[in-house]
Formats: sequence, C-alpha cells, structure tokens
Amino acid sequence: MFALYEGYEKVRHPHPLDDWYWPVGVLLFALAAEGTSLRTAVREARPSKGGQSWPGYVRTAKAPELPVVLLEDLGALLGLVLALLGVGLAVLTHNGVWDGVGTLAIGALLVAIALVLATEIKSLLLGESAGPEAVARIRAALVDGDSVHQVIHMRTLHLGPEELLVAAKIAVPADATGARIASAIDEAEARVRAAEPTARVIYLEPDLYRPELGPPPPAGGAARS
Repeated sequence: MFALYEGYEKVRHPHPLDDWYWPVGVLLFALAAEGTSLRTAVREARPSKGGQSWPGYVRTAKAPELPVVLLEDLGALLGLVLALLGVGLAVLTHNGVWDGVGTLAIGALLVAIALVLATEIKSLLLGESAGPEAVARIRAALVDGDSVHQVIHMRTLHLGPEELLVAAKIAVPADATGARIASAIDEAEARVRAAEPTARVIYLEPDLYRPELGPPPPAGGAARS
C-alpha cells in the first residue's frame, strides 16, 4: 500500500532523477542477488514438485515455506525489473512520471502476491484435505476384498505438512466376530500407512457390508473445500 501511495505521489508531482546511475547500479546488484535466491528456491522445490506446473505446486503444497520463498523471490525479481524500467524510461524521456508508474506497478504486484499467499496460507491454517492422488491411495489401501469390502465414506485433514488425519467408515462382513473386526482395522491401518506415510492419525469405524444396497456413491476426500 505504501508503494501505491508513493507511486501516486510521484505521478502527481513528478521530478527528474538526479544521479540516476546510483539507483540503476543498486537495482542491477539486487537483480543478481534475488536471482541467486530464486534459483536456490527452485532447486530445493524441484524434487517435491513431482512433475506439476509451478502454479499447481504453489496451490497444492502442504508445507508453506517453499511456496512463500518462491513467490517472494519471484515478486522481488519482477518488482526490480519494473523499477528498472521505470527509472530507465524516466532517464531516457526526462519525465519523472515514469518513475511513479513503475512504483505503482510494483505496488500492484505486491498486492497480488499478498492475496495469493493469504489464500494459500489460509487454507493450510483452516485445514486442508489430502490431494486426489493421496485420497485414491488411501481408499485402495483400505479395501482388501476379504475383511474390508468397501469404503462407505471417508474424510481427510492435514494436521501439518507431514501429518494427515484419516477418518473412514468401512464395510466388514456381517458374520465377522469382534476379534476379526479389530484385526481387520489393524491390518487396514497398516496398509494405509504403507501406502501413504503421512497418514499418521487414522480413525476407522466398522459397519456391516450389505451387498443388496449396492456400492455407495463416490465420497469426496476433503475435510473442507
């Protein structure tokens, strides 16, 4: 907001740039420094990116540290380019308005990045469900066709970047004894943890399997949308 205010004032009251080589030199040095930082963040994020697009990675990442660093460094680089363009045009045209236009563009960029970060961090703070691939792995691991016939419904919730809560109602045979049901639940939990290591907290509720009712409609994995 301060950048927007400063840009507005520069557009209203433009003035020529004195000793322009100092700001240009500082901006070029900052570009090199921020470029190095962004390259490091990209290198660290690439192993966990898993073939996703960068926007997809930022949207689905469960640990906020790398997306925050990526967006901050990217925003800083774009802001420096806009500042360099504004200063360059102001020097070339001898019109200080361009410096104000560049500052306004930087302010708008910062607001946009802040909104993206607020949206992503809010989803993590309020509780985000597991991704579709993780949900599919968990559902497949729960069912063995013998002691667990199907998943009636399931919900997932990230308690942290590497800690996932799974709550599900599973269908067991009608003639299963209490001991067999307890064993089936233990085995299902072991299969889920093997398929999805982040599923550390698992709550399973057994229910009777009634084939005449047919398979249930697909249940979503989200705890919150």
